Amino acid sequence: MMVGVSEFLQKRRSVMARNMTAPGPDAAQLRDLLSIAARVPDHGKLAPWRFIVLQNDERAELGKIAAAALNDDSVAGQFGRAPCVVAVLACPKPHPKIPRSEMILSAGAACMNLLTAAQAMGFAAQWLTGDAAYEEAVLKALGGEDGDEIAGFIYLGTASEAPSERARPELDDIVTFGLTK
Repeated sequence: MMVGVSEFLQKRRSVMARNMTAPGPDAAQLRDLLSIAARVPDHGKLAPWRFIVLQNDERAELGKIAAAALNDDSVAGQFGRAPCVVAVLACPKPHPKIPRSEMILSAGAACMNLLTAAQAMGFAAQWLTGDAAYEEAVLKALGGEDGDEIAGFIYLGTASEAPSERARPELDDIVTFGLTK
């Protein structure tokens, strides 16, 4: 691995959406970011994910839909915390050999590629779900169909303050070499 990439990944840190401001990525940058997001493992070349870019008033509109679905006005502004929000839908397709779980994981990989690419491009980014991600009305407003799921909302903008480091797990607590008996 190139030293620069390794160093970047070791220091990668999400910026909380509430600590984002404009500008977000422009149209050309978004196209580049979404192209990178789509370059993930995809068994069978099924493209089991979709990207819905929310900017301007669309963020507030989705917030109102989420607030109504959750019967909670406090969530109405959640999508307005960053200038751009990309909803990533997991859209698994029936397949005789490829399990649904692989398609869901591919959508998760697309979320991570988008998050990492945005940060590499100099933008602040955070991957969130929250209660709205599990509401049928929100999924439908994003064009989701039966069997689809919201893998996440990727918030994109500019950091208003540098993110602080957080505790990470000790490798000895999460890594095992070889089979356990």
